[in-house]
Amino acid sequence: MNRNRDLLSNIITLARLIRTEADRRARAHGMTRAQWGILIRLEEQPGLLQKELAELLEVEPITVARLIDRLEVRGMVERRADPGDRRCWRLHLTDESRPLLGEIDVQLTDVARILCHGLSEEMLLQVASAIEHMRDRAQEQRSAASEPIEQLD
Repeated sequence: MNRNRDLLSNIITLARLIRTEADRRARAHGMTRAQWGILIRLEEQPGLLQKELAELLEVEPITVARLIDRLEVRGMVERRADPGDRRCWRLHLTDESRPLLGEIDVQLTDVARILCHGLSEEMLLQVASAIEHMRDRAQEQRSAASEPIEQLD
């Protein structure tokens, strides 16, 4: 039995289950999980360029452009000219998106409540710390992608 590999497998399975549940909940609101992700990112970082948003979401810029087009038609996002570069458009949420952002928060809080049910506060802190550590290690490894993969014991 390889404990590290089993842990990784469980994390991957959990991530897939969370994505599936988020997809289901987004569809119930006539949206996609990707559209929810864009709204959340723009709430956190208003005024992003489409290119910057694509990099954050790790998707192609054309994918973000299409999603923004759909959100713009729904009146939830607007493109504003960049004051420093007329070729660029900054992305901003509209007032129309605010109620949906509140609902997204309710839905994600509910998913977290379901997943964390029965875990003590101490265990939640340990899990969060471990996941943050693994995330940081993965980001470090990604940054050093040109170097050989470090072998761990």
